[in-house]
Amino acid sequence: MSHKSGFVNIVGNPNVGKSTLMNIFVGERISIATFKSQTTRHRIMGIVNEEDCQIVFSDTPGVLKPSYKLQESMRAFSDSALDDVDILLYVTDTVESEEKNADFIEAVNKLSVPKLVLINKIDLIDEKALIALVEKWKQLIPDGEIYPVSAKVRFNVDTVMRRIRQLLPDSPPYFEKDQLTDKPMRFFVSEIIREKILLYYDKEIPYCVEVVVNEYKESQDLVRIQATINVEHESQKGIIIGKSGVALKKVSTEARKSIEKFIDKKVFIRIFVRVDKGWRNSARELSHFGYNN
Repeated sequence: MSHKSGFVNIVGNPNVGKSTLMNIFVGERISIATFKSQTTRHRIMGIVNEEDCQIVFSDTPGVLKPSYKLQESMRAFSDSALDDVDILLYVTDTVESEEKNADFIEAVNKLSVPKLVLINKIDLIDEKALIALVEKWKQLIPDGEIYPVSAKVRFNVDTVMRRIRQLLPDSPPYFEKDQLTDKPMRFFVSEIIREKILLYYDKEIPYCVEVVVNEYKESQDLVRIQATINVEHESQKGIIIGKSGVALKKVSTEARKSIEKFIDKKVFIRIFVRVDKGWRNSARELSHFGYNN
């Protein structure tokens, strides 16, 4: 029996549903997904293993024009997804403006690999508007295959998966058949904590935060975790902690519940808050946090 394998990279503007679609394709919650833009900061791999194929998905940060060094690293992750790809999934939705990143679409059009254009959130518009959107994307990415989808109700996602399987090149697997991702457990713990911050804090606070897992000790019936939330200013530290520590306690409790569900084991977690001034514009700190790897 022949075997197929390939790298399927998911790209597009912020907040169009890339991470939600990635999780559906992989069948596991690999990427955090919230209603806020710039939720994904890294390039995150999720691997689908079947008897005769291996699909290596990559979720990427939303394409943006960088305003500081962290965003430069995020844009580099997005750009890198155009270099090592067998099938490209360009995700858009029914409300975004494609003009924001015309340069990225121009780079997409230069690729010779198969391109599937996924128009997400079609549950929000009527048929007439959808037909117009399909025609627009036929013009923008002429050799792309257009697929209207809805991650929310999982419409047409199976059709896209079938097409991906058809397009995969013949190849042995790139990873062990029981491997789900290229990221360690500490990464997913830090992402779960950051997700709670995105959900529970407003305005600029979530975007000034980086989470580091300092300790992850696993015994037979318990995992002990110690993590640090890094912020840029003293005032942000106070907001994260909250009056009498109430806000930080809520983040810790909700993170613990989600981590327990993710690893199927009891968790004891302690979270501290540290001021790391200007970390988003520090090449040294960004490298320490894994953004320049």
